[in-house]
Parts: sequence; C-alpha cells; structure tokens
Amino acid sequence: MSRFVQIHTLTSYPPANLNRDDLGRPKTAVMGGEERLRVSSQSLKRHWRTSDLFQEALVGHLGTRTRDIGENVCKRLIEKGIAEKKAREWSADIAKVFGSVEKDKVTTQQLVFVSPEEWDAVHTLADQLAQENRGPEKDELKLLRKNASAADIALFGRMLADASSFNVEAACQVAHAISVHGVVVEDDYFTAVDDLNAEHEDRGAAHIGETSFAAALFYGYVCIDRESLIKNLGDNTELANKAIAALVEAIARVSPKGKQNSFGSFAYASYMMIERGNQQPRTLSAAFLAPIKEKDYLQASVDKLEQQAEFFDRVYGKCADSRVNFNASTGHGSLNDVIALAVQD
Repeated sequence: MSRFVQIHTLTSYPPANLNRDDLGRPKTAVMGGEERLRVSSQSLKRHWRTSDLFQEALVGHLGTRTRDIGENVCKRLIEKGIAEKKAREWSADIAKVFGSVEKDKVTTQQLVFVSPEEWDAVHTLADQLAQENRGPEKDELKLLRKNASAADIALFGRMLADASSFNVEAACQVAHAISVHGVVVEDDYFTAVDDLNAEHEDRGAAHIGETSFAAALFYGYVCIDRESLIKNLGDNTELANKAIAALVEAIARVSPKGKQNSFGSFAYASYMMIERGNQQPRTLSAAFLAPIKEKDYLQASVDKLEQQAEFFDRVYGKCADSRVNFNASTGHGSLNDVIALAVQD
C-alpha cells in the first residue's frame, strides 16, 4: 500500500487580501530574491477544516477547537437546576482535565481540540452530576480523556501541553502557499458616501480609508501520511479515505475568507497533481525559486512544475509510484480523477 499522498496545486486569485499580517497587509515572504505573496498554512487548514464541504462530508467525525469546554458544561449544569456557584466549580474541574484553568474561571488557557467521543463523555458526566447533585470524582475525571478518532484531529494533530499522552501527531503536513512570481502589494484608497449627505453642509465623504491587496498565482503543497492517518483513526480505513477525499476536494474548491466581502476572490485550483508512493516526500517549490516572468503565468508554472518532478525523478530515481493531474485551463483530467488516486488502497 502506498504510504504518502502528495498534493500540488496552482491557484490563481484576483486582487485580494486573503491572509493579513499584524498591520492588516497581505502576508508576504522573500523567495528567490523577490517578495512573494503568501497564505499561511494555519489559515489554509482552518478554512478547509471549517468549510461546509468538509463538514458535510465528515459529519459526526469532527472535533471542536475551543477554550470553552467549561462554559459549555456550566451552562448545561445550570439548565438542569444546579446552582451557578456549584456549576462553575464542577465545570472548572472538568475543564482542567483538558488544560490549565485560571483561578475563578472555567475556560482553558489554551485552545483544545476535543473529539466527539470526549464531548459525549463530558456531557454524560455532567448529566450524571446534575442528576445526583454532586461534584465529579477523580476516577470519573480520568475517564473523560479518550484517544481522539476525529478526522480533523487525525489529519492536523493536537497538542495538550498538560497531558502529552493524549497528543496526536498530525498525519498531514501543509506548506504555506506562495506566489510563483514576484508581487507588489498595493493600497486601495476608498471612501464611503452618506446616502443623506444632501442634507449636510459638508457634502464630502463620510469615511475615508485604505486597504491593501495583491493578485497572484499560488503554488500549494500538502502531504498526507496515509499510514499514520489510518493509525490515528483506530485503523478505520474507510474513514481515512473519506477524510482524504474531503480534504483533496476542499483544497481544490475552498478559498481563504480574508476580505471576501470586499474582493469576492473565490477561486478553484486551476491545476492539481496527486502523487502516491512510499518514497520520501518532497515539495516541488524549487520549480519557482526563479520567479515566473512569462506573460502566461499559469501555463509557464504548469510546465515548470511538471519539469521539476521529472528532474527529481532523473536525479533521485522514481519519486512517486503513480501520478495524475487535472488542468482546468485546458480541460484536461478531472477532480474525480485525482480523488480516485488519492484514496486508492
């Protein structure tokens, strides 16, 4: 069975601000001596994981990333007739199972990825405490932690600093998407007009502002360790394949949501290549160390990407057992083709 599934994409975005830095400008990185546009892996993973497509495909098999386990339990206890003071004390005890909790609070200090099995255990215990009107016992709290079998936790991992035995090593690695060419981030000066400004003495703009943007063709790379994914999911191969198929489709179809209302920059991948094999994974980003200069960015990028894969094969030997791709600019291949290879046993 092939262990690694590698996914390479080229996606073109019109003027947009997909992923902002601390100053509100599009994120960038210098590569090959030129500034490139960048979308962080954290942004990509969150938008794929929370997309309707991914959520619907894996309903019932997804975790929740939150600090509010204790708040959830506290509300549940109060609704069942427990006094607020007791409810907060008991819910804080439950929240401490998953992370550090500050004094007099019930929220964890860190975000915690909670699996459906763990939520069920938490709610079952909360209901029992409410029914018996008592606080949780130590042995009961120990039973709340479960080996997470949620698809998104299995793919992207989780770290519980206070209980490393329940950490999950991510089966999926995601690179920051980066433009294949140099970019210049531009500033859009804009105004807002008061619809009733005819009644004002000052008929100028009611608001003046600036927002930054840039347009780019991005190279994206994702690697899934299928063997690790199946192991993380308790040897559930069917669920692992569902997760891979949902992720591949999300990568192709789901755009980051940064400033979407201002730019409407929804985009599908124009090109996707899937590789399968047991060979050590490698990105093809070296194809774009020299920024693309040709007028037809997409075709030039496809050529460079496929050439780089061929050159790696020549130098290192076969780097993948099988490959398939689609190219939406030429009508070659299909999303179904690449998904079929990605989930092949």
